[in-house]
Amino acid sequence: MLFAIDFTTEEVIVSDSPKGSNAVYFVERVSRTDNEIFYQAVVTLTSITKSPQFDSALFKAMDKVCAMIYTKHKGN
Repeated sequence: MLFAIDFTTEEVIVSDSPKGSNAVYFVERVSRTDNEIFYQAVVTLTSITKSPQFDSALFKAMDKVCAMIYTKHKGN
């Protein structure tokens, strides 16, 4: 799963990319009002990528958190 923030619409853009592929497929948009925790987690993930002290282990951990929150969101 790939996550991005659309700050204009306050939505998380969820996409998927099959392993080993360069193709990215749109899955859905999740509004901030539908899941504030998920939105803030992806904001944090995005801020990690912009840090001058980028830490790949921290990024991977936060990405897993985002995926877990999204999976739980889809279950509800």
